Amino acid sequence: MKPIELDKVQEKLESFIDKDVYVHLETTNGAYASHVNAKAYNVGVYIRNAKVRFNQAKIVGDGKSYRAGLKMEIGWIYAEGLTDWEIFEGEKLLMAGHDREGRLMVALQISETPFNY
Repeated sequence: MKPIELDKVQEKLESFIDKDVYVHLETTNGAYASHVNAKAYNVGVYIRNAKVRFNQAKIVGDGKSYRAGLKMEIGWIYAEGLTDWEIFEGEKLLMAGHDREGRLMVALQISETPFNY
């Protein structure tokens, strides 16, 4: 993966507008939290191959960290803390946020075909 290039990621996001797409969304502080603080809670979210259609997509950020939102007819999908991206298998948009040690903190992936599971 490479650092997010705002214009390129925005262009790819827009290529999915008004199409049925599959979304992978994941957040975690995983076991990392309890290694640093025994009283910390481990939290995470994982959803894979949710089939959605969105009519607006936007990525914004300050050059260090980005947030992406996908507006659907009756709701939103939103991910914050994204730092890196790549195009996988020629068409899948993979975005991720990593902490200072390179550990995964958030992932948002979009594809016109289901992700392997």
